[in-house]
Amino acid sequence: MRAKFLFFGLIIALSFFSCQKDDVTSEPNLIIKFKFDPNQVRLNNLGQPSTIPSGNAAQTPNFNSISAHYFELAPNAYTQLGQGTVLYHAPETMAGGDNAIDFDQSKIVAEDEVFLSIPLSQVTQGSYEWVRVSLSYQNFDVSIRNAGNDYTGTFASFVGFNTYLSTHNIGNNSFPVNGNRAQGYWAFALNDFPFATSGQAPAGSTTVPNPLATTSPIPAGSCVVTGKFPNNLVINGSETKDVVVTLSLSINNSIEWTEVNADGKYEPSAGENIVDMGLRGLIPSFSK
Repeated sequence: MRAKFLFFGLIIALSFFSCQKDDVTSEPNLIIKFKFDPNQVRLNNLGQPSTIPSGNAAQTPNFNSISAHYFELAPNAYTQLGQGTVLYHAPETMAGGDNAIDFDQSKIVAEDEVFLSIPLSQVTQGSYEWVRVSLSYQNFDVSIRNAGNDYTGTFASFVGFNTYLSTHNIGNNSFPVNGNRAQGYWAFALNDFPFATSGQAPAGSTTVPNPLATTSPIPAGSCVVTGKFPNNLVINGSETKDVVVTLSLSINNSIEWTEVNADGKYEPSAGENIVDMGLRGLIPSFSK
């Protein structure tokens, strides 16, 4: 009889423990996601609306994925780069001689996929007006013209300050580099035909919108895109739910080239060269 009571007592205790475990809630997180907006205003380096220069043409690509190197929350327009709350800094390497982003360790995500998740207890409490994110890699599809026919191909675009690449791939196409590549390096492959190539946009030609250029500049050659929350993001330590920050990036005519045939079509075989693949603006938002 005593053994039976002990058995039932154990069952009750385990049941109570199970209920208690189910009641435990996980800690809320700050979650970062990306959005690609083809209709968002197209900005220049100063964060002002821009047009396509005479002699150039552009198109809005179909984005597949993206990666970032750095993420920071800034309290106000006078917060200098690095003096806000830095929440992420991707791995770097000296394997190529100079310091560079280690692409093999980069996290690459699609739209609305979680790029970063940090417990809110690790985020400095405060009121944040601005977001700064250093973009490093883009993968997108574009239309190209050759001999009067239109084809679809995929670009791998490296817009970080410096990137170390071993061998990277686009589909079945391999691009062995084994070295550093400066901002503006790209590789391209047709989707349904055996053609692949790579190149380098001119130094300093990648657009990096920074509306705070006069009060909080960024280093030349970096890709620290800056955007303002519609309302300040306030972290006060009393949050009980996840805070989801969505970084909406303007891809409005974000790939730009020099025109040889003035038809608005990208024709590499005609000598039309890529001059800019920078994102064209950042609008951050959040939900609690």
